[in-house]
Amino acid sequence: MKIVTYNVNGIKARLPRLVEYLAEQQPDVVCLQELKSSDETFPEADIRAAGYGAVWHGQKSWNGVAVLARGSDPIERQRGLAGETEDDHSRYLEAEVDGVVIASIYLPNGNPQPGPKFDYKLRWIDRLAARARELLVEEKPVVLAGDYNVIPNDDDTFSVRAMQDDALMQPESREGFRRLVAQGWTDALRTRHPRGGVWTFWDYQAGAWQRDAGFRIDHLLLSPMAADRLVDAGVDKEYRAREKASDHAPTWARLR
Repeated sequence: MKIVTYNVNGIKARLPRLVEYLAEQQPDVVCLQELKSSDETFPEADIRAAGYGAVWHGQKSWNGVAVLARGSDPIERQRGLAGETEDDHSRYLEAEVDGVVIASIYLPNGNPQPGPKFDYKLRWIDRLAARARELLVEEKPVVLAGDYNVIPNDDDTFSVRAMQDDALMQPESREGFRRLVAQGWTDALRTRHPRGGVWTFWDYQAGAWQRDAGFRIDHLLLSPMAADRLVDAGVDKEYRAREKASDHAPTWARLR
């Protein structure tokens, strides 16, 4: 089972690239983030024509997450996280596919920091961690896949100096991510590439792609039962080079 996380940066603008990726790679599950589409305007017909069922949690112009499954309809389990009833951001969607629980996650960016957006980011990490603990208790294969907007380690970025003031790399952001992983989750990409230097995002600005000035913010965290089935993990980097591509590359883990 190839499980992919892919921040598409606007599903309407990237739909040709997404359909192309599904046709060429035929992943079993794809978690999408940053749909920038309401529930009503999600391109369900195009996704189904590509051979995928889908559940989605949209939001007009901002955020939005989805789970796609090849040849079947994901069974939705939960949308949104408990803890802040006034939070109307579409950032979390949990589904089950062939006995594997999969969550699509779009963690808040948090910039500018310090400030209310950064405070919201840290609270959101804590709310995710609370849900993650509940999922571990179920003792099922679980994959928490998404754009975490956290650079966990210094070797997960092209330049520590360039990113030192960014919310993605603040000590509090990193500590929240480490506390989450320490519950018993396995960082799939880090496990397969322990020396770092693997990027999942390249900004559109300043020739970042051409300079390979990227960093790793897209992660797949595996529960113990999922980690036992881990075969490989990687980044389909070449899709970032295509015309009108997302600024993220599809990032994946393969399970037995």
